[in-house]
Amino acid sequence: MIRKIVDYQKLNEDILTLLINKFPDGYDDDDIIVYKNLKNEIVEAVEVKTEDTIYLVKVGKRLIQAMENFDSDDDNDGIDDGLDTSAIEED
Repeated sequence: MIRKIVDYQKLNEDILTLLINKFPDGYDDDDIIVYKNLKNEIVEAVEVKTEDTIYLVKVGKRLIQAMENFDSDDDNDGIDDGLDTSAIEED
């Protein structure tokens, strides 16, 4: 199984869709995974899975805004919110 750490700025539409489907009402403290990165910094993330990949998506205010904007854009006939969804960051 492939494991990837994804930052808010690197989210693509597929990962946002996974997040919206898993957390339609947002995520709670119980959903957050806390770990230390190579720089010994504390990182908080939520997990979503596909058949072959586990994504840890770093959480923060911007992630919440991206999820809300993405979800509302589906209702706005495809209006672009300006998110760069072209790539994701690999661990």
